[in-house]
Amino acid sequence: MFHTILFATDASGAAERALVYLEHLARIEDAKVWVFHAYEVPQRYNSVEGFDKLVEQYRKVAQAAVDDSVAVLREAGIEVEGEIVEGAAAPAILEAAKRHDADLIVMGTRGPSSVAEMLLGSVSTQVLRYAPCPVLVIP
Repeated sequence: MFHTILFATDASGAAERALVYLEHLARIEDAKVWVFHAYEVPQRYNSVEGFDKLVEQYRKVAQAAVDDSVAVLREAGIEVEGEIVEGAAAPAILEAAKRHDADLIVMGTRGPSSVAEMLLGSVSTQVLRYAPCPVLVIP
């Protein structure tokens, strides 16, 4: 039923818990997994000396988050690829799901951390609302 699964990770504890479910599901479904992470560099520092180093550090941290999940899944015998993108998380996840023709998106959620987040919506809420496929959200 699921041939391609997009795993959106932010390297949080919730994402690590979701990885356990993802591994089991991907094995049962014999699905290919795309491990995906979007990151945003704070542009308010773009005129500060060393901004290029900051951008590179963000990229390295994002790549490490993806590489860790890819390694766990490969060790479990799952076909997996990784991808990082600079940009806002929810739109980037939705675009990646379309680009990779995902049958399912798996992601962790920490729940709303503030009243503003409850009103505006968290990343998982935005993905749930606009996803082109089913979404499995693990608390």
